[in-house]
Amino acid sequence: MFALLLGAPLGSAARPEDAARSAEKDPLILDAAAVAAAGIVVETAQVRTTVDQVRAPGEVKIDAYATALVSPRVASQVVARRAKLGDLVKAGQPLVALSSVDVAETQGQLIVASQDWARVASLGPQAVSARRYNEALVQRDQARAKLKAYGLSDAQIRDVVKRGSAAADGSFELLAPQAGRVTTDDFIVGERVEPGRTLFTLAAESSVWVEARMPPGQADEVRDGARVVVAANGRELEGHVIRRAHLTDEKTRTVGVRIRVPNEEDLLHPGDLVECRIEVASRSRGLAVPAEAIVLLQNQPTVFVRGKRAGQFEPVPVEVGETRGGWKTITRGLAAGTPYVRKGAFALKARILRSQLGEE
Repeated sequence: MFALLLGAPLGSAARPEDAARSAEKDPLILDAAAVAAAGIVVETAQVRTTVDQVRAPGEVKIDAYATALVSPRVASQVVARRAKLGDLVKAGQPLVALSSVDVAETQGQLIVASQDWARVASLGPQAVSARRYNEALVQRDQARAKLKAYGLSDAQIRDVVKRGSAAADGSFELLAPQAGRVTTDDFIVGERVEPGRTLFTLAAESSVWVEARMPPGQADEVRDGARVVVAANGRELEGHVIRRAHLTDEKTRTVGVRIRVPNEEDLLHPGDLVECRIEVASRSRGLAVPAEAIVLLQNQPTVFVRGKRAGQFEPVPVEVGETRGGWKTITRGLAAGTPYVRKGAFALKARILRSQLGEE
């Protein structure tokens, strides 16, 4: 076949000098630099387990397992903003300064209780009654627990005791419970906020969720952990199924499939519409190569294999079957264990075509 492509005469006797000249002109003999420039990658043909894929539309959502809401646990007034929309913050970083009457009262109680406990503890249980000893300890611990319930950290509580009466002013800061980006900050300085009011949303953008919508019949074939290719903005990202809903939406009659997608490069954002290609349960085994490894030569599907000489490649006609997950099954023409060109087949085809044009 290769001889036909290059226009070599058939039936003529091959002389040594002709063979040498032909080798020099052979477009499929490449040195190491040409192989690298063409992006050629050689692999060994193997029997693979191929899987079916189904396509479904999806919408990008925040990863709720990596998202936190920051809100006060006690009625407060906003004193100062420490972070704003779009900021990347670290765990424990101050986000907002608040002031609360309830916190001021509890700070005062802790200061008094801590001083009282220090006196009782210095005397020891032998010098005071057991009731008095336990009461002093419980009052201090209760004041600490109350401040912690209001959202103060252990370090902030220790600072109250250290500073004494100067710290009983009701001021405190809400700290970031995790690292992430501030995606909402809907409040203003001076505003009075009630417990539970969300001041910040922190999202770790290293991963996102994609909610795919599928007909119930297709969704039944999806398994947790199944591989998914998400196509968005001209890019393809790999993810995996983490949950299939067990409820059909009454309006759309579709089932939601939740997909987790790594997003370190910040390519996906909540609200983006994407296409999902989800692997399903049906599987088959057979010799398969990537679809890009097959080119058409004279209308015949062809794979390039490694030749006998160093840097030599040869076109081999093949018969192909189905394409699944980007892999095309080979039914005839290529044997398992044969080194073939996985990447760069189009570059080799182009060399053949250029060689033909040069001869003409």
